[in-house]
Amino acid sequence: MSAARQPESAADELRRVLRAHPELIRGDAELLADLGLRVDSANLVDFGPAALARVSAAHKRETTVRRKLEAMARANFSAQAQTHAAVIDILESRNHSDLARRVDDLASLRFGLVAATIAIEGPGRTPAGWYDLVEGQSDLILGPQRLARMGFHAPARGLFGERGEQVRSMAMVRIALWEPGREGVLAFGSPDAKGFTADMGAELVAFLARVVERTAERWPVL
Repeated sequence: MSAARQPESAADELRRVLRAHPELIRGDAELLADLGLRVDSANLVDFGPAALARVSAAHKRETTVRRKLEAMARANFSAQAQTHAAVIDILESRNHSDLARRVDDLASLRFGLVAATIAIEGPGRTPAGWYDLVEGQSDLILGPQRLARMGFHAPARGLFGERGEQVRSMAMVRIALWEPGREGVLAFGSPDAKGFTADMGAELVAFLARVVERTAERWPVL
């Protein structure tokens, strides 16, 4: 028993008609122009300049997008590798002041930033090398209930001391330390206005903040 014949689609029907009557295209100069085609001296339909230009433009767009994706992938891989190396540096800290120094050093040496700082609210003593915040100042810097803030925020320049004027954008993450809990901010300052922008994810910075928290809690504040 033979299989039932499938109904012919409109596209199949159009192909059949054009194959049977090629003059429908070759004889219509306006249609050829719209399609970006032309008839060469051998009476064969050939790609014209418009069609070739469209193909070339599509290829360039594809190449540009691919290069951007490759560059983004390389940048993400590099950032992750540098972050993992930074974690090892942080974990080797000997005390609170050494932790603050290492965080600042890795910001400049590994990430090419202006500075990094660990800031903590009172009450209580602030470790050497850390920035002292008044109670509630973390909310003023980050915004109430916000865990992170990316981009430029002028009131946060003071966190970077005398280097604050060089900072054009910041990556800032909320931290919480010790019992009873004291809130604070881990902040990184970039000399590039587009170094940190509001549409960037804060995952890697937040990861470093958690490492700083766990490391700082090794020692009491004396």
